[in-house]
Amino acid sequence: MNRNITPTIEGGLLVAITVILGLVTVYVPLLGMIVDFFFAVPSAVLTARQGAGKGLSALFVSSILLSLLISPLFALRLCLSVGLCGVALGWSVRKNFNAVRIFFTTLVVASAAQVLSIALLSFVMDVNLIDMQLKMVRESFNESFKMYESMGVDKDRITEAQTNLDAGFKLLVFLIPTLLMLSALLNTAAVYLTSQWIFPKLRMKLPQMPPFAKWRFPSLFLYAAIFGGLGLYWGMTRSWTVIYEISLNVLILSLIIGLIQGFAVLIALANRFKLSTIFRVVMCVLLLLSPFMLQATAVLGLVDMIFDYRKRFSGDGR
Repeated sequence: MNRNITPTIEGGLLVAITVILGLVTVYVPLLGMIVDFFFAVPSAVLTARQGAGKGLSALFVSSILLSLLISPLFALRLCLSVGLCGVALGWSVRKNFNAVRIFFTTLVVASAAQVLSIALLSFVMDVNLIDMQLKMVRESFNESFKMYESMGVDKDRITEAQTNLDAGFKLLVFLIPTLLMLSALLNTAAVYLTSQWIFPKLRMKLPQMPPFAKWRFPSLFLYAAIFGGLGLYWGMTRSWTVIYEISLNVLILSLIIGLIQGFAVLIALANRFKLSTIFRVVMCVLLLLSPFMLQATAVLGLVDMIFDYRKRFSGDGR
């Protein structure tokens, strides 16, 4: 932006952009899905330029305007779960954090914002939003089963599908913390990637993440996976529901982190042996289509946290 623009005018412009993005998200279905990823960028820019206080104030004003123009509940969800990510990223940039620390700080804020937004919405609406969503999905499936039954589908097959669905819903309830974390991770990645594209256009710097082939996570996740596996066994054999739920979420999250590092190891090996792009794409597609190979890649990534295969085989991971 032009350096002659005063901070007040700049803040007003960025608030206006935030409100416009929110309106597009609601009223333009297809484009809105894309614009939603950019919603937090104005807050990130303003915070990086003028500080967290101005960023939070602008986000508060944006939420009021969106509440008047659309819906208070929508404004609350969007500004809390997405907008705060932009403030966190802008604050981290202003503090001159490196790329990894910026991403981690934004992820922590995004996770807290997810929990806070659900808690506030549940309090305002006086309902359990998670249970309500699950109930709606269950009713949708039940209607589908009724339709299949009216079409002459074998009742035994429908009953079996309903049994499997009930088991899946029970597992889904246990995995709600993991789903919230993945949602926060998606918001963080969206804010970081869109800001990485927008910041240079405004002559602002956003540190670059290390090459994917060099991504490594602390060995803590390996021990967390071991703890999760043991806790899962104890919870199942002794009917300790709380231990089972905690261990399941810890194990799933650890495996996801291991899967990311496992792919980084494979990409590093592909770089080492100079494999073609087509071969890499085919390799990744085959891995994604095979549950067993995905698990093996996750285990590879977890073990790599201790043994560091890239250092052993390629020296620098390139």
